[in-house]
Amino acid sequence: MTKLIKSGAYAQDSFAPVTDDAALPEGAVLVSLTRFQKEREALLARNTPLGVRLQSHENPETLGADVNHFSLIALEFPKFRDGRAFSWARILRTRLSFGGEIRAVGDFLYDQVNYQHRVGFDAWEVPDNFTIEMFNRALTEMTNVYQPSTDGKKTIRELRAGG
Repeated sequence: MTKLIKSGAYAQDSFAPVTDDAALPEGAVLVSLTRFQKEREALLARNTPLGVRLQSHENPETLGADVNHFSLIALEFPKFRDGRAFSWARILRTRLSFGGEIRAVGDFLYDQVNYQHRVGFDAWEVPDNFTIEMFNRALTEMTNVYQPSTDGKKTIRELRAGG
């Protein structure tokens, strides 16, 4: 069982995850990229919040202009060693100007949360034993950073240069 964390607190998930062969319920749904591509017109015509779940090998740039139709993009971490979702989140925020929710789902570690937040994630599906206190501590453990990111935090190089 998983819990959802948004804005530093547990949150109710308003999106119903729907498998590729299941009937669509009323309200907000979260579908696979495959289902979205097959049923694009029907899903957009529903005029309800729509989310898409991308597997780690699915580049969000394939969404093209449709990215603006989504309220939620869930990026999968199939294994904590697979970091492609970090790149996908940054691409969504920078190149594609996605302003909706980017959710981390799957197998990621406590010490990856801060980096996920820096590249644009703003929601996390976490296991039951992952507490809000752990989440908040994970966000504050890294005070100085080497990599530039979407959060605008100055890098160590910039700080050393007096920036």
